[in-house]
This record gives sequence, structure tokens and C-alpha cells, in this order.
Amino acid sequence: AGGVAGASVDLILFPLDTIKTRLQSPQGFYKAGGFRGIYAGVPSAAIGSFPNAAAFFLTYEYVKWCLYTDSSSYLMPVKHMLAASAGEVIACLIRVPSEVVKQRAQVSASSRTFQIFSDILYEEGIQGLYRGYKSTVLREIPFSLVQFPLWEFLKALWSWRQEHGVDSWQSAVCGAFAGGFAAAVTTPLDVAKTRIMLAKAGSSVAGGNVLSALRGVWRSQGLAGLFAGVFPRMASISLGGFIFLGAYDQTRCLLSQVGREGS
Repeated sequence: AGGVAGASVDLILFPLDTIKTRLQSPQGFYKAGGFRGIYAGVPSAAIGSFPNAAAFFLTYEYVKWCLYTDSSSYLMPVKHMLAASAGEVIACLIRVPSEVVKQRAQVSASSRTFQIFSDILYEEGIQGLYRGYKSTVLREIPFSLVQFPLWEFLKALWSWRQEHGVDSWQSAVCGAFAGGFAAAVTTPLDVAKTRIMLAKAGSSVAGGNVLSALRGVWRSQGLAGLFAGVFPRMASISLGGFIFLGAYDQTRCLLSQVGREGS
């Protein structure tokens, strides 16, 4: 269910993600490609998105199950935060190499995805594919700490108001709101991650220090630089939250139904 949700959202919203990456790139939007070749890097996203989202939800649901608490407990948000954080740490092992290749392709649309992948391995080795792992985890964990407890809370609130469980489309609406809000507050961390992934090998930014990357952006572009790409990021993640969490709930319900009929 997680894999289907992840692949759906990444492929549908790929152009918005390209525009956001180019807005955040150090060379500027038009030099990075502007509106040309907005599907550059899509093979990397297509290969990485299914296992990445599957790994996230597998970990998320498993940790939630291990930390079972009564649904009325005030510890529920803490449980969702811990489960989401664990999910992100595992999923980023798959997401980061895919993201590094994808973002390089998005700002140099003339290069082929496989060529970029080979160049990274040849010039920087395996650690080149994991450049920005720390900054990605540092972006994803705060994002998930906001998005998932908010999503679960909104679903519970809606269920309570209508006195029955939420439908898949209602779960999707809650996901859109939670995703958009989380996207806005974590944009500076996303900018830092993009700068680290796009930096020239051997430069100080490529070292992966998030605070150092944020300071550099603040000094050169101020607050506007820290929130570069905030609107396409909010738009893509709100829409992404709608598709991702809605598709996840819908697929999980279908699979449960098939499982019940099979038994």
C-alpha cells in the first residue's frame, strides 16, 4: 500500500518538484533550466519511490503496533511521532541516493539519469550517493513530527464528528492539510538539503553541515533564500499528501478486503 502511494505521488507531482529544486539551486532558477525539461530525473524517482514509501509505512505501522496505547491516551501523538521518525530513518536509506541523482538531473537536464548515477559512483563512490543523508533525515523527521500526528489527529476528529471512521477521500483531505502545514514550516531545512546535494564535490557545503548551509543561504539571500520554493513545495506536498495518504488508506482497505475474502 505504501509503495503504490509513493509511486503515484512522485510521478504525478514530478514537475512541481523540479521547479522547487531549480528555485532552490545556487545557480538560480533560469540557469538551472527554468521551465525546460521538467521531467529530467524522472527515472530515478520512478525506481526509488516504491521501495522508499513501502519501507516507510512498513516501519511506521510496525512501530505503532509495538507502541500500542489506548486510543484515548494523551500519549497517542508521541507514538505517532516516534513511529514516523523511525520510518523516515529507514526510508532515507533508499530515498537519499534516488534524491541525489534526481536533483542533479533536474538542474542539468542535458545529462541522462544513468550517466549522472555512474559519474557520482566514479567520482565520489558510495558516499557520494549518500551525500545529504544527514540533512535529509534532519528535514524529514521534523516534517513527519508535524505531518503524521496532525494527520492522525484530524482523522480522529473527523471520525468523532461524524460518528464513524473516515473514508479514503476524507483521509486524503486531512493528509493535504497536514502536509501543506508541515511543508511550510520545514522549508529552510529543505533548502539546506538541496544546497548540500547540489554543491561541488570537495566544497565546504558538500560536507553536509546543515547549520553551515543555512548560514550561507541567510548571508547571501536572507529570509527569502531560506524560504525559496516554499509555494511550489507547499502546493506539491499538499497535493502529495492528498494523493499519498489517500492512496495509502484506499490501497490498504482494498488489500484488507482481499485478505478477508481469501481467508
